[in-house]
Amino acid sequence: MFHKNLQEQWFEMSLAEQMGNIGSEVGRAAKTENQNPERFWGAVERALELFDLTLADERWRGRLKEIGRAREVFCDAVLGGHEYNSFLPDLERYFMLFALLARSRV
Repeated sequence: MFHKNLQEQWFEMSLAEQMGNIGSEVGRAAKTENQNPERFWGAVERALELFDLTLADERWRGRLKEIGRAREVFCDAVLGGHEYNSFLPDLERYFMLFALLARSRV
């Protein structure tokens, strides 16, 4: 687990905050995709961990399909975008909207 002791804190965050934090790792992956494989895969693994924590959050039971699809599209982008024609910079923009929403509610 990369994000040690995060689970308790994670389950106190809003969905917008959780998705915005996932977006931070998506952004790190996008920035290092063709430059630094070690940092790229580290960001990918951290993003997947955060996706999994979000999917485990019982508050979002009615939104699991949406969150799971976002995870699936992220995986597609990481692996070349062959299934959904997805790209990390596009996903970064998608997740940025959640970060902006979370910040506007503070």
